[in-house]
Amino acid sequence: MKVTGTSGVTQTSGAKSARPAGGGEGFRVAGPAGAQAPAQVSSASGVGGVLGVEALLAMQDIETSTERRRRSVRRAGRLLDELDEIKIALLGGELGTAQLERLGRAIREQRSGTEDPKLETLLDEIETRAAVELAKLEMSRSNA
Repeated sequence: MKVTGTSGVTQTSGAKSARPAGGGEGFRVAGPAGAQAPAQVSSASGVGGVLGVEALLAMQDIETSTERRRRSVRRAGRLLDELDEIKIALLGGELGTAQLERLGRAIREQRSGTEDPKLETLLDEIETRAAVELAKLEMSRSNA
């Protein structure tokens, strides 16, 4: 079979094995005495198709402004969720180091830039609040 452009798959005429109808011998390794000449291989063509695949992969890496915005909003939501969990743990007296570590990881996670200045300001405020809370909690842990 050969894939050529967008026209689909076509059959190519290449070397075909001559098998007897009865099933033949099956798998056999030829020794030095029974070595046969290698089958003729047709030349490779259609190398230009690889460039199309590379272009498609490069396009998948390009991120639209909507995707960056969606990712930033999801990250901000995770930060707010972590802050809520810490607040609940503090009120219940059960704050653990795992919660602080999760908040620290969420803060250090790289943020994608968006083209919306209001959203950027809000994201900066959320990150600042989370960093301040983390610093306060770490200071109280080290003093205790």
